[in-house]
Amino acid sequence: MDPIKAQPPPEARLHFLDYWRIIRIRKTVILAVFFLVVITATLVTFVLPESYASMARIKVERDGSDISGLTEIRSMNVFDPYFIQTEFEVIQSEVVLGKVVERLDLNKVWGQKYGGGTQLKTTETITLLKGRIDLKPVRSTSLIEITVYSEDKEEAARIANAIAEVYKDHRLQKGIQMIEKGVKALESRFKEQEDRVRVIQDEADMLRQELEISEADAIGNAPAPLLESEALRRYEALRIDSQSRHLIREKQLAGLKLLSDEELREVLPRVITDSTLVELIAQKNLADLTLVKLEKDLAAEHPEVLRAQAQVETLDTKIKASIRGIMTALENQVATAKEEADKWTSVVETAKQADRDKAAKSRPYFDKKRELEEAQRFRQILSMKIVSENIDKTLPKDTVVEIVDTAQPGLRPVRPNKPVNIALGVVIGLVVGIGLAFFIEYLDTSVKTIDDVERTLQSPVLGVIPQNVGYLLDEGMESPHAEAYRVLRTNLLFSSKNEKANSVAVVSAGAGEGKSTTVLNLATVFAQSGQRVLVVDSDLRRPTLHKMLRVTNNLGLTNYLLKQNTLEEVIQTTGQPTLDFMASGRLPSSSLGILNSVQMRSLITELKRRYDFVLFDSPPIMGVSDASILASEVDMTMQVIQYRRYPQPMNIRAKQLIEKVGGNLVGIVLNNINMSQDESYYYYSGYYHDYYSKNEEMADASTAGKDGKDGKDGGDKAKVEIKQKY
Repeated sequence: MDPIKAQPPPEARLHFLDYWRIIRIRKTVILAVFFLVVITATLVTFVLPESYASMARIKVERDGSDISGLTEIRSMNVFDPYFIQTEFEVIQSEVVLGKVVERLDLNKVWGQKYGGGTQLKTTETITLLKGRIDLKPVRSTSLIEITVYSEDKEEAARIANAIAEVYKDHRLQKGIQMIEKGVKALESRFKEQEDRVRVIQDEADMLRQELEISEADAIGNAPAPLLESEALRRYEALRIDSQSRHLIREKQLAGLKLLSDEELREVLPRVITDSTLVELIAQKNLADLTLVKLEKDLAAEHPEVLRAQAQVETLDTKIKASIRGIMTALENQVATAKEEADKWTSVVETAKQADRDKAAKSRPYFDKKRELEEAQRFRQILSMKIVSENIDKTLPKDTVVEIVDTAQPGLRPVRPNKPVNIALGVVIGLVVGIGLAFFIEYLDTSVKTIDDVERTLQSPVLGVIPQNVGYLLDEGMESPHAEAYRVLRTNLLFSSKNEKANSVAVVSAGAGEGKSTTVLNLATVFAQSGQRVLVVDSDLRRPTLHKMLRVTNNLGLTNYLLKQNTLEEVIQTTGQPTLDFMASGRLPSSSLGILNSVQMRSLITELKRRYDFVLFDSPPIMGVSDASILASEVDMTMQVIQYRRYPQPMNIRAKQLIEKVGGNLVGIVLNNINMSQDESYYYYSGYYHDYYSKNEEMADASTAGKDGKDGKDGGDKAKVEIKQKY
């Protein structure tokens, strides 16, 4: 049989059903928090005193006049959120609210109401007043809504109107004060600028005398150049023309120098007009033809041939001399062109340098003159600004603050808003409750799902046992819980690599995880299928199987290992014919390591030979060493993990202990699953529960007409019969 192999752990992704599972499991926490928040919000809502609201609306604009000033360009008023927000702060400032407190005598009124009859300080009253004011802009407008809350509706209206009026007066006074301060500042600055202009004028006159600036130059912004523009353009043209001729001739000469004498004879006549050279070349060509004819008709030593050769050589010498003369003449022309270009370049540079020297010498004067002009222009601007501001003071002003709507006493209370508060309590209660449930779930590191087991322990899950499982010996083969153990039995058989392996130890990380119930019910399922099974209670410190079977624990495993009794004497039978039981027996304090003995290993070998399956119930592996010893001696080991009981690191450590001693961990049993809360486990046992429930209903219907006594006898469950086997 091939063992069941553990699949690679899936990614930890939460499905919608996982969230719903958490909500169902933690519904008690959610409901408790929900009702606590809702009840608290309701009580607070009905305990809070009622208050009325009155609202005044004002229109705010920037400071300006109906008629534009001399230098002002009138523009349309545009909504500015920063300006509106700034005015919010101004309205709530001590400057405005202090005047409101003074106008309405709120220190005395609120002192009697809230201060126990003692007059309040202005700062205390302003603090109370700020808590009762709500400012809100009307979207995309320059309107501001001033809402005041108070237990007295008449008082709320008075305060709202007073705030609007005080703020309006504040803006008007502020505008007048700003204009007066601005005019004074401009006049002071104008006097300073006049003094500065006089100082700069004196400095400019002094520089003119020192630098000997002429009247003509002083009129302009720079000295007149020595080199007139027409002369400069003519000199520049001559310089460019001479440099161009020099470059052309220099390039032509450089190209001719690269040619050989024969190539020069061909090129020079086309480049330079020289009649002497042309005539010599023509004579040379004629002499060459004559020499060729004579050499054909006469011998080489003939006087005519020799004379012709001498003539050719003479002409050749003359041609070379002519070429050298032409090349020398070209070189002289290049040198002459260069001298001419250098001369005109020097003339231009000398004129420019003279102008630069003159400009550098007179620069301090003209810099000072420009500084004087700028100072005079600034003085003129200040003068015009002073005149315009004085005129602006006399112009009629726009109403920068206009009270659009006055506040009226409220008809009904607006605080507290009972429906809204209760609705918020419901929403907040749900949010906090669900959030707390998920936070508790996050802190809970116990095993919750099969994925948790396979991801953390890397071991397959052999079976899932539902909650509230009884003993199958009492419930019988038709128990709705029996199928879960049949699935566990099948998976255990397929997990064994060795067909002869028939000894199984059931361990757990901690106490109370259901090892003993799992061992007893699994053995019962094996026995019901006709196999001979023995259950051994090897939990020597806290044995429990004898209590489940309601038998004595006087004789058992320890008696045999200490050689006090034989094997037949310590094995007991049960109500299931093929199921036997060996109790733990009494453990002497001097024999705590009795399971790690040769006698124990011999006993396991003998029991494996006698029975088809031998199941050992062990103590918690994290508590004592007996479970580790037992896991190393049997063929297979199963680890029981109770749903939502111990943290995952504890179960991982238990698995590591089994593997460390060489135990063969074949898989995990998830125990005590609450099927009604966790739908993800339904398909493991829900189908079988429904199936057997229907069968029981059909059986009850078929026996309804029979004798009551027979029905009662048929409905009674078999009692467990225990007797000692000898």
